[in-house]
Amino acid sequence: MKKNVLIIGGGGVAQVVAHKCAQNNDVLGQIVLASRTQEKCDAIVKSVEEKGSMKVPGRIQTYALDALDIPATEDLIRKTESRIVINVGSAFINMSVMTACINTGAAYLDTAIHEEPDKICEDPPWYGNYEWTRKDEFAKAETTAILGVGFDPGVVNAYAKLAVDEYFDSVDSIDIIDINAGDHGRYFATNFDPEINFREFTGRVWSWQNRQWTKNKMFEHSRTDNLPVVGERTSYMTGHDEIHSLSKNLDVPNIRFWMGFGERYINVFTVLNSLGLLSEQPVTTAEGQEVVPLKVVKAVLPDPSSLAPNYTGKTCIGDLVKGKKDGKEREVFIYNVADHKDAYNEVGSQGISYTAGVPPVAAAMLVADGTWDIGTMANVEELPPQPFLNLLNQMGLPTSIRDEEGERPLHFS
Repeated sequence: MKKNVLIIGGGGVAQVVAHKCAQNNDVLGQIVLASRTQEKCDAIVKSVEEKGSMKVPGRIQTYALDALDIPATEDLIRKTESRIVINVGSAFINMSVMTACINTGAAYLDTAIHEEPDKICEDPPWYGNYEWTRKDEFAKAETTAILGVGFDPGVVNAYAKLAVDEYFDSVDSIDIIDINAGDHGRYFATNFDPEINFREFTGRVWSWQNRQWTKNKMFEHSRTDNLPVVGERTSYMTGHDEIHSLSKNLDVPNIRFWMGFGERYINVFTVLNSLGLLSEQPVTTAEGQEVVPLKVVKAVLPDPSSLAPNYTGKTCIGDLVKGKKDGKEREVFIYNVADHKDAYNEVGSQGISYTAGVPPVAAAMLVADGTWDIGTMANVEELPPQPFLNLLNQMGLPTSIRDEEGERPLHFS
């Protein structure tokens, strides 16, 4: 059994991860939290203590860490005897942290594809540009790496695998729908790192259609669905991490990702983008100062973690899957509904952070007990989904299904 967890990151998702690791430290052992700013880690530890989240009495250790510094990351892993690393820092650090895990034998988990600061919306399959190039190294080191194990990507990958294996003989399409029906009370804010958020939408939109990559523009295609709990909602086709692995690992000809946006978000985004304020490329001001417009916008927007206290409403995220079963057309929607206020009451974070932060802890527990400790690299859909979804049912992210029999919770033995 692997024990002792190093969490890298100091934002809202890291706060959820820390709380959930603390609630399950009988399985995960000693918890260490590190980010560039140790004060952020200390604030998270204070929250864990105030909420009484530690199942077994103890204290989370905190450290300042530049995770791009591979030797420093390796030293911290060894010093703290961490056997599992949960990377919920910026997507810019993935490759560096992976190297540290290969060199120390610590299992690696993340929640998003690696990115380079000067590149956006790269050609698919995006994983093939970065993480997948290290698969042989993980296999040679007999070290586990589980990629994209947040909610989307992550849980939605498990939903897709479950649908393909259990509910269909053949699948024609998987449409992943992500709706945030909550209200944070601010004029404009992003629910996670503004820089990463905007980078997803300023370039091309890649989808998998008719077994080939298809390119579109942001907000070019929309759909309206009547969804459980949140009701009728409009979402827009955009590119997203999970399409890049699902298109490779599942035999499905059409895989798309749809995200809900309010009219205000679309208007503000369009203005910022049209003015060049979402560019990742440096510009020089009249005073001779070089700045990156996107980083300036990030600096003036609210910190996503500050939204949590006043956030109300719910999220609905799931997979709408269509295909055939026993020769008949079939459609199922496998989904989760989360509540912003419930998330804040439990761990002090808003619902978007909660849905992203609980799954990597469930995955870490499966690595710790050996169920998912595979000694190589995998995306979530390459692993058995039932143990993962069963844990999530117990940890605050229950799975439900809507099909011809109606809506009901899904339970896994």
